[in-house]
Amino acid sequence: MFSEKDFIPKTYNCTINQGSFEWSAPSNIALVKYWGKKEHQIPANPSISFTLKNCKTVTKLSFKKRDITVLSDDLNTKFSFDLLFEGKPKEDFKPKIQKFLERIEIYLPFLKDFYFTIDTQNTFPHSSGIASSASGMAALAMNFMSLEKLLCPEMTEHYFYQKASFLARLGSGSACRSIKGSIVVWGKHSDIEQSSDLVGVEFSSKIHPNFSNYKDTILLVDKGEKQVSSTLGHDLMHNHPFAKERFNQAHVNLSKIKSILETGNLDEFILVVESEALTLHAMMMTSMPYFILMKPNTLEIINKIWKFRSETKIQLCFTLDAGANVHILYPENVSIKVLQFIKDELVGYCQNGQYICDEIGFGSNQKI
Repeated sequence: MFSEKDFIPKTYNCTINQGSFEWSAPSNIALVKYWGKKEHQIPANPSISFTLKNCKTVTKLSFKKRDITVLSDDLNTKFSFDLLFEGKPKEDFKPKIQKFLERIEIYLPFLKDFYFTIDTQNTFPHSSGIASSASGMAALAMNFMSLEKLLCPEMTEHYFYQKASFLARLGSGSACRSIKGSIVVWGKHSDIEQSSDLVGVEFSSKIHPNFSNYKDTILLVDKGEKQVSSTLGHDLMHNHPFAKERFNQAHVNLSKIKSILETGNLDEFILVVESEALTLHAMMMTSMPYFILMKPNTLEIINKIWKFRSETKIQLCFTLDAGANVHILYPENVSIKVLQFIKDELVGYCQNGQYICDEIGFGSNQKI
């Protein structure tokens, strides 16, 4: 297992003047939620997530060597980049990228040597609770690592992906779960071998066939930006009256989920996943200041799901991220019935009737 110091390069063996890479990285949906963090993007509790397939960020990174001999000392000390979102300049995104570059410069000391154009787009609505920061920072980290691999060709594949996860975490905590793997654990946990606060690690146990091609249909209740950012929400856990118990609960639930993923017990899966979703929002509603990210239609959908499950015995469940949208999780073999239920009873609660059909994926992917 790597430490922070292991990700600080000593020297680079090669040089390059210009080029480009393009990577996609998926969103992920946590089963056991991460809520609350320490300094340097360290999680207050461990989490585990399904990596998604269709909800992803696609980012092209173009780079050109800067001629520092003609730049002033002031310009030499600054990062040089343009940011495009869906092909258009996006100035309000730049401060977040600037902060990310400042955090990772010690690990990628070449960053100020290049002028970058970062051209990014999502396959899903930005800032609507589908973890766009996670997929975006993961895709950007993969591009930067591809550049570093040109400078250091002897880099191993294992180191490449571990460092990408490490860097992504410094941009957005849960981004470290979007690099590689269908099920990823982030945060130190006694039952998970090689688990770490620094990187996401692939769930190493044998996964029961019940979870093969597991589906996630995301009901877009509210595609607008959240009233309270996840960053602020995490900060409110520092003085939260229930923080200690919540962090303990996450450890217990991660142990339960590990066993469930191995045995395929869908009834237990439903209990843990739905409890985790509601606990996440309970933490928001009991912080100071308190806030609510669920919408009335979120609750309507949850009640409809409970009623449908009770009447049909079909083992679907919901989870929520830090937003109003509802993720419906279900096995592949009940897809037809669940999708019909969504069309018949739930579409009316979605903004403009929109929902996204997704499933478990396998992490980031480079466009060649």
